[in-house]
Amino acid sequence: MKRILSFVLVLTLIFALAGCGAGNAAANVKDANGDGKLTCTIAVRCDTLLDKKDKLTAGKAELVPENGAILEEREVEFKAGESVFDVFRKVLKEDKIHFEYVDSQAYNSVYIEGIGNIYEFDCGPQSGWVYMVNGVRPGVGCSAYTLADGDEILFAYTCELGEDIGAEIKDEK
Repeated sequence: MKRILSFVLVLTLIFALAGCGAGNAAANVKDANGDGKLTCTIAVRCDTLLDKKDKLTAGKAELVPENGAILEEREVEFKAGESVFDVFRKVLKEDKIHFEYVDSQAYNSVYIEGIGNIYEFDCGPQSGWVYMVNGVRPGVGCSAYTLADGDEILFAYTCELGEDIGAEIKDEK
């Protein structure tokens, strides 16, 4: 009996300590330029709609900014472990830009339905919001993509499943 208890105690300690040495991957985010800060850029654009206003859902054409920028590119600081969605949500709330999303349990991420009152399907059945990091569409949702120092985030409206914005899809980060 004493031997069984010792065995259970050792197993318990092994499992309890197993997570201690692994650390959080977020803690390993490197300060790429040595300035002591983690920064990224973020922009939200709908340039594809500039010449397709006639195809938009009624009442949506006046929501499209003349230059296509709902949010001009800006540099923001973030904390290690934050996702694209964390930065997106923070910046858009600060700028009072309306957005809606759903938390998709099936994909373990959020899905952006609309930004600036422009929604998926407002310009046809293949339209909606996509995001890119460093010019590439990651193969994961925006709340599942952990940022690295220097990343460039772009949320862009597509009318053709990303083909019209040159959004290359990458299967993994």
